[in-house]
Amino acid sequence: MGLAFVPLYIRYLGMEAYGLIGLFVVIQAWLSLLDMGITPTLNREMARFTAGSHSPQSINDLLRSLEVICFTLAVFIALSVWAGSGYLANDWLKAEQLPIEVVAHAIAIMAFVVALRFCEGIYRGSLFGLQQQVWYNSIYAILATLRNGGVVAILAWISPTIEAFFIWQGLISLLTVFMYATRVHRELPRPPVRPRFSRKALAGVWVFAGGMAGTTLLALLLTQVDKVLLSRLLSLEFFGYYALAAAVVGILSTVTGPVAQAVYPRLVEFAAREDSLGLVAVYHQAAQLVAVLTAPLAMLLMFYAEGVVFMWSGDAGLAENTAPILSVLVVGNFLNSQMVIPYMLQIAHSWTSLAIKTNAMAVGILIPAIFWIVPRYGAVGAAWIWVVLNAGYILISIQFMHRRLVAKEKWRWYVADVLMPTSGALAVMMVVQYMQPAGYQDRLRWFAFLLVSGGAAITVSVVLANSIRHRVLLMIHGAKNFLKVSLW
Repeated sequence: MGLAFVPLYIRYLGMEAYGLIGLFVVIQAWLSLLDMGITPTLNREMARFTAGSHSPQSINDLLRSLEVICFTLAVFIALSVWAGSGYLANDWLKAEQLPIEVVAHAIAIMAFVVALRFCEGIYRGSLFGLQQQVWYNSIYAILATLRNGGVVAILAWISPTIEAFFIWQGLISLLTVFMYATRVHRELPRPPVRPRFSRKALAGVWVFAGGMAGTTLLALLLTQVDKVLLSRLLSLEFFGYYALAAAVVGILSTVTGPVAQAVYPRLVEFAAREDSLGLVAVYHQAAQLVAVLTAPLAMLLMFYAEGVVFMWSGDAGLAENTAPILSVLVVGNFLNSQMVIPYMLQIAHSWTSLAIKTNAMAVGILIPAIFWIVPRYGAVGAAWIWVVLNAGYILISIQFMHRRLVAKEKWRWYVADVLMPTSGALAVMMVVQYMQPAGYQDRLRWFAFLLVSGGAAITVSVVLANSIRHRVLLMIHGAKNFLKVSLW
């Protein structure tokens, strides 16, 4: 939903206004620092409650304590962003078409939206810990449709302004907080005494929360500092193009996230049992699965960035301006996605120092590189910085990880897990480029071409990934047997 309606946002609001939406996403990401580990802490503690490690009183006291902290921070966030709206509009952003007053007013409304989105996190973490994922996903799908699709109706029929966009986002966020909070409190048993703020409850979780906050800080610095600096160094229009490219390549994270969430508990289980055979088998299967899912997408975006954006948006001018950034940025994101499973293996062994050190070094390189390269080469230069940093992870950081945890598995990871599936997708794209549609006039032809090319790339990647190929064949065989039994 977040991607589907973006072309309509741009059509009704313009590229500069979409740049403000990109700024909204950046501010929202950075404010997760103020979460201070609250969301993952509640996730863990609610799960421990279901396992019997908390009494009804203690878990309700912990939730109430973190609610007080969270809502206090939300008020601080809203007032701070609102107070800074004039500075951001006049001195930070470089709007050329939107009036300064409109930009400042939009940021002021944005302040209250990001505060509400911040509050959603504690209830989302609680719902996951209480194993309410099915309910959460169902409601989230409805709310995402209202949030992203409903605003198109507002822009089309009521007011095609950036202020209307953020007002609608605020209304949906208010509904979201109410629904999540109601569900969490309904799932928890009523305590003997009314829940209250408890320092004792906080004392039991502050160490874990602090560790998660530190990890979040470095991850945000690495993935979001470029957008903060680019919002200052680029015009609002060209920052919008960069934000759009970043949103498109974010689909790789959407693909890898569920794999990591599913695999991580298994890696923890095998590591705790010191079952090296089981650990290695799951590690390679997951790494190959990530490569099979991401390589065809990445190659499609790298080779046909302009065609993808044109097919998606129907705007040849938008495709022309976004494609050079997108085709480079996707390479960096693809390399980064290959590090997800190795990182899961590290934290399964409670080894966080390598990630902290490498991320700190990367941030130390990233910030001065942006200041030096972007004024000379623009947004494309920033995208190349991201590629170089992630190539460093693949070539250098991964050496230390394998040497300590799975010393004999490095070359198998490089060749079988990453190189083979990726080379298959790359070969398909190199072959089919001679069959791509001429020009950017027919969206339907581009859709058919991209669909066939992507399908072929996925098929070849699966064939070249030995672990995934075996699993797929087993699934096909099982489906055939089920069909035979059903028909009989």
